[in-house]
Amino acid sequence: MKQPIAFLLLALAIVLPARAQLLTPAAQAGQSLDRIVAVVNDDVILQSELNDAVASVRQQYAGHAEQLPPMNVLQQQVLNRLVLMRLQVQKAQDQGIHVSSADIDQAIQGVAQQNQLTPEQLRAEVERSGGSYAAFRDQIADQITVQRLHQSVVQDSVSVTDSEIDNLLHSPTYKSGEVHLAHIQISIPGGADAAAIQASQAKAEQTLAAIKGGMDFNAAAIRYSDAQDALEGGDLGWRRMDEIPPAFADTIATMKPGDVSPALRGPTGFHILKLIDQRQNSRKMVTELHARQILIKPSELVSPAQAEQKAQDLYHRIVDKHEDFAALAKENSKDDTTANLGGDMGWFPPQSWGEAIAGQLAQLKDNEVSKPFQSSAGWHIVQRLGERQSDQTVQIARDQARQAIGTRKSDQVYDDFLRDLRSGAYVNILVPELRAADTQAGAGAP
Repeated sequence: MKQPIAFLLLALAIVLPARAQLLTPAAQAGQSLDRIVAVVNDDVILQSELNDAVASVRQQYAGHAEQLPPMNVLQQQVLNRLVLMRLQVQKAQDQGIHVSSADIDQAIQGVAQQNQLTPEQLRAEVERSGGSYAAFRDQIADQITVQRLHQSVVQDSVSVTDSEIDNLLHSPTYKSGEVHLAHIQISIPGGADAAAIQASQAKAEQTLAAIKGGMDFNAAAIRYSDAQDALEGGDLGWRRMDEIPPAFADTIATMKPGDVSPALRGPTGFHILKLIDQRQNSRKMVTELHARQILIKPSELVSPAQAEQKAQDLYHRIVDKHEDFAALAKENSKDDTTANLGGDMGWFPPQSWGEAIAGQLAQLKDNEVSKPFQSSAGWHIVQRLGERQSDQTVQIARDQARQAIGTRKSDQVYDDFLRDLRSGAYVNILVPELRAADTQAGAGAP
């Protein structure tokens, strides 16, 4: 096998958003009678679920066990994540969000491909590790559910205007380049008073002191961070500088790889950042092709065979009789976007018109006409007109700025949503040793 099953699960980050991290493989068969460790609204979390989730994390860190906190702290961190996941799934179900078997199959296919396995091999690996494949599918269903909840929450709340993009790109505080970051978040509970804020700040300073005293940053994140990526060591991966809140970007700009920031106050709490690495942007040159096409579509009046024959006839009129391509396109092509332009497709990246057209154009020389070929849209004839290298640096910068602003807004909207969701929920941790010292009881919890 390529990797242990715990690492197979991490591949879901490719298929699903970073916020939705899979925790457990599946409940072990033949376990003793479960006890309830937490009540989450009208649902419960069982000891077996917690044990499996903890075992999964320990397996992920099998070669770096020294980074894990004491078992009781690890159990608290994992349980907090399970609670938040359960709350999100409940909310999604309340909103009528459902996941089909086909959706789950597609996600499993993605996990398998990322690990160079077939779905059947992935299933065998899950079962070889002692897990239940049915429970594994349930876990993935929860992840997809949370992804769709996230989309539902932010889609109507986040918009980005051209003026916002202009303001970002022309701002004196705008910083280009990319940074690889890790972070630790010490949250401030919703509606916190001065004492609660001071307690969060004290915990942040304690965490920073531990790091300065020699504790590995990843280990400190696992032990102290309240962020959903705590169990991954707080690794944020590579981020463009324009994706980072300006207040944090100013601090990062003064850091060198390996540096750790002071405790920074943010909207949701205190943050400690580590700059792992950085790299600068380069000019973005993109290959573009210029081509034109004629599309003949089958219809109620034109059978597939007739569509093919018409394409063949047009091809011979262009190649053998030297009739004008543009004139024939205007008269015969059924592509609404290019027909009136004489089939002119403009300049475009090779893949933007689909694999079938890209494959044909790759085989043509300039001004050469393809033989008729079929795609899902119908029968095509294409003529390659030219190729160029286009400097897309400015456009890509605008696209990235739009994405960065949208991501930043989405993150804030969903963070606020999660805080409200948690503070308004009934969450009762029944096992005293699993209650973190700074855990805030949910609404209605005794």
